[in-house]
Amino acid sequence: MSAGSVAVVVPEDIAVPSWDLYELSLPCTVFGKPQPDLADPWYELRLCGTGQADPGGLAVPGLALRTPYGLDDLVGADTVIVPSVPDACVEDGAPLPPALVSALRDAYDAGARMVSLCTGAFALAEAGLLDGRRATAHWMHTAQLAERYPKVQVDDSVLYVDDGDVLTSAGLTAGLDLCLHLVRRDLGAHVANQLARRMVVPAHRPGGQAQFVDLSVPATDDDGMAPVLEWARANLDRPLTVEDLARRAAMSPRTFYRRLQGATGMTPLQWLLNQRLSLAQSLLESTDLPIEKVGELSGLGTANNLRHHFIKQVGVSPSDYRRAFPRTA
Repeated sequence: MSAGSVAVVVPEDIAVPSWDLYELSLPCTVFGKPQPDLADPWYELRLCGTGQADPGGLAVPGLALRTPYGLDDLVGADTVIVPSVPDACVEDGAPLPPALVSALRDAYDAGARMVSLCTGAFALAEAGLLDGRRATAHWMHTAQLAERYPKVQVDDSVLYVDDGDVLTSAGLTAGLDLCLHLVRRDLGAHVANQLARRMVVPAHRPGGQAQFVDLSVPATDDDGMAPVLEWARANLDRPLTVEDLARRAAMSPRTFYRRLQGATGMTPLQWLLNQRLSLAQSLLESTDLPIEKVGELSGLGTANNLRHHFIKQVGVSPSDYRRAFPRTA
């Protein structure tokens, strides 16, 4: 397996608000720091400026970045990420640099996987790469995205959308979810889970999870959910029910259902399925256990049931997934 190269677009020739630097920092953190004990080689990161001036100097408010890469370097990258576009392009309809739009089309035509975080979806849409596709952005901007680009099937509720060679995410932490999802696709669940652990973030929030959750649930109640969820992760091979988890949390099933959905955006059964699939992925990558045993240990039951959920959620059969991520010594 090869992690490949990741080119991140930094539009410095039009004002980028300092708060948008968060989205820029996410791919730098995930793909820019080598993790030789997890995968070697790691990703090759390129910060690509969009200005027509000296590409060695990249003027971003509050920062001075230097990079030898410009728009021409998007072509040839395995993955191209647009973290955001200036507020003026979203709120006021200011045009994006034609050279950037053209470079994004060229990179896609050359075979790059195209990714946007938050308002970066406007750049992919302007390049025509989202036409006829389902896509998302931060929920505060999806109305503008849908109005300006009617050919795009805008979903304002999800964390991210994986449409194969084009992926889009909502804003802020959803961008991190998508970056970790890319690592999971490229290097497997074990590597993505270990990287998330080092970053002290949830290992896997599926793209279909809601962008926002019930804010009426007090934070102290959410914190109180942690022990029962950790217990559930350690006992996924058992036939767990909502009643089992509620009893463990000393709550009524109805209260437990409401609090878990408020904290995660998922029902208890959806959450359990997600955890079991994640465990099954790790077992397929790290062991030679028979498929039947993987289904048993992950709590997904028979090999047929494991195959059904795997194909539906992951897109390939367990056997094909194992071949894609062969176990290393």
